Amino acid sequence: MAEKRITYKIQELGGIGEVNIADEVITVVAALAATEVDGVASLAGNITHEQVGKVAVKSLAKGVRVSVNDGMAVVDLNLSMSYGKNVQETCRKVQDKVKSSIENMTGLKVEEVNIHIPGIEMPAEDSK
Repeated sequence: MAEKRITYKIQELGGIGEVNIADEVITVVAALAATEVDGVASLAGNITHEQVGKVAVKSLAKGVRVSVNDGMAVVDLNLSMSYGKNVQETCRKVQDKVKSSIENMTGLKVEEVNIHIPGIEMPAEDSK
């Protein structure tokens, strides 16, 4: 059975039509924006920024949940942080980046960007 796709009406073009956007689009925008911030090791679904171009949209959605009501979006992100980075500073940057990316690309207003951190990723040791 195919998964139900949710779309949100973001604009009515005065008699010539309307613009609808799929929830997957908002999810991908949020995921890409979050993984671009220094200090974010990966989405909790274990997708790093370098892997984004090689994975399907469903894989990106594993660490992101988006809901939209009356043109206001609420985003929940599950992120693994890089060890040694300031968590509060990194999270603030992620919130700002995700909010501005969604608002600029879709026209939706972002009410909340909630971040959940299930883990910290340790740096790989050099093998000498």
